[in-house]
Amino acid sequence: MQIGGTNPQAGRSSTGHAKRRTGSGKGPAKRSASGDPAKLNGSAKVTVRTTIPSLYPAGQDVQNRILNAVEKIGFTPHSTFAIKLALEEAMINAIKHGNKLDPTKSVHIHAKVTPKVAEITIEDEGPGFDRAAVPDPTLEENREKCSGRGILLIESYMNSVKWSHNGRRLRMVKRNGEEPGVR
Repeated sequence: MQIGGTNPQAGRSSTGHAKRRTGSGKGPAKRSASGDPAKLNGSAKVTVRTTIPSLYPAGQDVQNRILNAVEKIGFTPHSTFAIKLALEEAMINAIKHGNKLDPTKSVHIHAKVTPKVAEITIEDEGPGFDRAAVPDPTLEENREKCSGRGILLIESYMNSVKWSHNGRRLRMVKRNGEEPGVR
């Protein structure tokens, strides 16, 4: 499954080999994963822990890795869709709104997927925000605005959502097979 278009050459050297970056934007990326989705069983767990630069293709690559694990481990189509939607919105928010598209700033992602639950934490290096100050996009005066719906979608489709570190860190939980918004 692929979310949006990706540039297969993004993050590659002139020889075609993948470049890796650290949170500082210099050197190899911090990346680890445990659990081979092709060999999963009922007690399996897949962990994805990585740090990426604030670039959309890097965010899409991480989304694809997490969604691959979710599908292989056996999440229902409904739960998979919920994770896909919330994860895409959260990554865009971290890259665009949190880090202001600054590729020298990093986004830190930690995902743990088991057959029962997916827990995903995303943290940016931006100034943060006050969740309570974000206008409600369902109010009449906000319906015509071009932004502001990502947080609503995240909070509607995931079972648990927690903002911390002055709004820079988001922890989302989706329990496999549960309808959206059940907390």
